[in-house]
Amino acid sequence: MTDSYTPPKVWTWESKSGGQFANINRPIAGPTHDKTLTRGAHPFQLYSLATPNGVKVTVMFEELLAAGHSGAEYDAYLINIGEGDQFGSGFVDVNPNSKIPALMDLSGEDEVRVFESGAILLHLAEKFDAFLGPKEKRAEMLSWLFWQMGSAPYLGGGFGHFYAYAPEKWEYPINRFAMETKRQLDVLDRQLADNRYIAGDEYTIADIAIWSWYGALVLGRLYNAAEFLDVESYSHVQRWAKEINDRPAVKRGVKVNRSWGEPEQQLRERHSAEDFDTRTQDKLAPEAE
Repeated sequence: MTDSYTPPKVWTWESKSGGQFANINRPIAGPTHDKTLTRGAHPFQLYSLATPNGVKVTVMFEELLAAGHSGAEYDAYLINIGEGDQFGSGFVDVNPNSKIPALMDLSGEDEVRVFESGAILLHLAEKFDAFLGPKEKRAEMLSWLFWQMGSAPYLGGGFGHFYAYAPEKWEYPINRFAMETKRQLDVLDRQLADNRYIAGDEYTIADIAIWSWYGALVLGRLYNAAEFLDVESYSHVQRWAKEINDRPAVKRGVKVNRSWGEPEQQLRERHSAEDFDTRTQDKLAPEAE
């Protein structure tokens, strides 16, 4: 950065910067248009997109179903954040923060909205008493779950934004957030040196949450930054990421609400297990896409 910047006394939206996502960012909350959300027949209605935060929840649902929790059947609807679907009135009613994922739990007497990916994971884990790990490790597991919620913004909104999405490459923020991302990878690598999973010997929602971000990163799926960050040097994170990646439920979960990439990896809406065989984009006729 060669030009210095002096902040104004009062920031205004007119001074907004550009960037790939400038058209969907704004400094106010609330809906921009009326749009009712569609509902399906299952106990859980998910409105999401297959970003790392969205993948957490679809992987969780697929893991619950694979473990025999038939009550975890769900309908998953695509929220196109590039088109501003998250600012529709129906979506804002479920998540006033206008971020994916958002969930409606219709399984009880009262409808319950749940937003924030970590809250959704914990809600489902407690509801089905699954993927919480042993009670004596509960505090450890929750510590790592909330570590992810606090750390990932540095990876996504910090490193990812300035390295991959900002309109110009600026050395200072890239260096700042690359340093923090590598520190976080080192934190994980040290923890996984002595543990099969994040919180011990059992696979938990902490693994699901962390894998969706840091697993994707070390597997080369985020920001084309694997070489830049030397992700191969984090051998314990690599081992862990590959093991989770090989889980059948994970392979299904990453496809749900995905609208980019190879057509066979895109299941834009999910309403039954059969959809993985019949409704991915490579199976659909062009007029049905």
